[in-house]
Amino acid sequence: MPKTAYIEKRFRRSTLKIIDMANDIIDEYVQDNLKLTLRQLYYQFVSRDLIRNKDSEYKRLGGIISDARMAGLIDWYSIEDRTRNLMGNTHWTDPGHIIGAVARSFRLDHWEGQDFHPEVWIEKEALVGVISRICQDLDVNHFACKGYVSLSEMWSAAQRLIYHSQRKDQIPVIIHLGDHDPSGIDMTRDIEDRQGMFAGLEGVYVKVVRIALNMDQIEVYSPPPNPAKVTDSRYKKYIKRFGGKSWELDALEPKVLRGLIEREVLKYRDQDIYNRIKRREKRYLKILKKVKRNWRDL
Repeated sequence: MPKTAYIEKRFRRSTLKIIDMANDIIDEYVQDNLKLTLRQLYYQFVSRDLIRNKDSEYKRLGGIISDARMAGLIDWYSIEDRTRNLMGNTHWTDPGHIIGAVARSFRLDHWEGQDFHPEVWIEKEALVGVISRICQDLDVNHFACKGYVSLSEMWSAAQRLIYHSQRKDQIPVIIHLGDHDPSGIDMTRDIEDRQGMFAGLEGVYVKVVRIALNMDQIEVYSPPPNPAKVTDSRYKKYIKRFGGKSWELDALEPKVLRGLIEREVLKYRDQDIYNRIKRREKRYLKILKKVKRNWRDL
């Protein structure tokens, strides 16, 4: 993991202490094979009472981390921007190479024959990297809502869920995770209402379950609070139920988020059906690996 210096910079002793604390937090995530966004690193500082939860502190920390990376004190790979990605074509060296890639990614539908079709919807795109691995392991689709879901995407989702209901005889389940603030709470209601309208027209019921961020989790994990936005049109309704504080989903530890998802998804999986599919998948993988080894003889 590279700590490459591009500039020379002298830091104050107090700033070096912050950089050391950042590296300690980063090391915890690396041990779990995870990378951080700057926002997640900031919330780890706040939740450990290392800095105050203020916008000015977020900007200050961002400046320190940026300078530390440029000066070779923080690993370049440890912090990532999950909203910007390079796209392009995939290339192969020979047919055996692509067959090997197919073998590594080959999967049957682990939910074939199950009574439910779960999907995981999360409010923020920046958190997709945290949940993607557990969703892949569980073979459930996951989706970044980016706030309120657009009309087009909500309708498309309804058509997908209608298909699973009518063609595969599965009950669609949307597992939703969002901020605990006026809009974040309302987004779960919005998903339920609009899926009720689009899918309901076809007689399909879509179960919507909000698993985070909820008040019981706030009481257990004590994420740092923010003032609820007075400018949010849902502010008055929110403060009547929860008071003037709000909490961001980013503040929960990745392990906690993944555990919440795993426990909820497994409620809908019949293990016997799953085991049968996994055995069949294993047989097919043996065939693919054999083809890879002997592709020159085909």
